[in-house]
Amino acid sequence: MKTHSHRILVMGVSGSGKSHIGHQLALTLGATFIDGDDYHSPANVAKMASGKPLNDDDRSEWLDTLAALFAEYQARGESLVIACSGLKKRYRDRLRQGDPALQILYLEGSRELLLERLETRAGHFFKGDTMLASQLADLEPPSEEEAFNASIALSPQAIITQFAATLPTPSRSPI
Repeated sequence: MKTHSHRILVMGVSGSGKSHIGHQLALTLGATFIDGDDYHSPANVAKMASGKPLNDDDRSEWLDTLAALFAEYQARGESLVIACSGLKKRYRDRLRQGDPALQILYLEGSRELLLERLETRAGHFFKGDTMLASQLADLEPPSEEEAFNASIALSPQAIITQFAATLPTPSRSPI
């Protein structure tokens, strides 16, 4: 029996747990997991590592690459979870060009909790308070119609369980 496939964007600002939750969600669903950060150009990584936030032009090719990945998996009928900030609605719309049925899990949290998490994270190119402030300023939170919104104050397993329960299945197709 064929299971229902899903293309899922796990989004939120840096420190929200996108990679961890995305990876665990992919394991739960038997999906492939891709960390969108791995697809940034060397120039983007260098810019962020120097403490400078990315702008729309910096993100353009990156978003096209991620949308193409969603399209590739959708065409094959395979499940894919990508962790990507998806800060602006137009970014999410661009990603949806890869799969119009894209499901979105938005991880939201307080600035204080996000900063606390960032300060304890080692070995990541995303640096500090200034860049978090920039992401929060750029963030256009998705509506409840666009995404499943989950508080990062919950455990990763609680977030995954709640989100997975909303996914369409062969017997529970989207309306």
